[in-house]
Amino acid sequence: MYNVNGKTEKTSLLERHAPLVKKLAHQLKAKLPPSVEVDDLIQAGMMGLLDAVNRYEETHGAQFETYAVQRIRGAMLDELRSSDWLPRSIRQSTRKIEEAIHTLLQQLGRPPTEAEVAKQLKLSLADYQDMLTECGGHQLIYYEDFHDADGGHEHFLDRHQTSESDDPLQNLVDGGFRDAVIDSIKALPEREKMLMGLYYEQEMNLKEIGAVMGVSESRVCQLHSQAIARMRSTLREQAWTGVA
Repeated sequence: MYNVNGKTEKTSLLERHAPLVKKLAHQLKAKLPPSVEVDDLIQAGMMGLLDAVNRYEETHGAQFETYAVQRIRGAMLDELRSSDWLPRSIRQSTRKIEEAIHTLLQQLGRPPTEAEVAKQLKLSLADYQDMLTECGGHQLIYYEDFHDADGGHEHFLDRHQTSESDDPLQNLVDGGFRDAVIDSIKALPEREKMLMGLYYEQEMNLKEIGAVMGVSESRVCQLHSQAIARMRSTLREQAWTGVA
């Protein structure tokens, strides 16, 4: 089918939504380590957009941009997974931090302080903070979270993923995961709760947040990594204890 300009409808959709790919790529890049190239994300996103254009007629009247965003983001995340952007050593460090926080949360009945987490890890406070800095780009959800379970426990995402879906992230949102995330943010210490609000709701960058909070950009990075680790620990605790 051709439009009034002589272009196919598919070509028109590709050209019209190419800026959306760049926007989504830069938004995702802001949350990832410097080693991730935004051009790689854009290239993957364009493939996702092309896939969306080719499949659009099968979506039964869904708004194209809504559908395209899902396909574009999915393609970018597939690219990240295939390139294994997070080194194994950093994955191991993030898991150690999560486990230490989870253990202390159970013992203390409250969010542990940085000093307490450092002691649990048998590190000095400075070394622990260096570990947090290295874990910059630490995410709330990893791909392996959809398949991995430790120690015989149900994985914390299993509680919220109620069906097999082409879009497991959307399925999680529909299944109540969003509410669980909100609860995990509420459980954060006030300083980290403020940081998460500035980062995700106000969409400030780390430098801007540092100016608001009166700390360095690197300190904001540390606090963000620690907040994400706390949230994952809280979500895991909810799944293991049956908290809604």
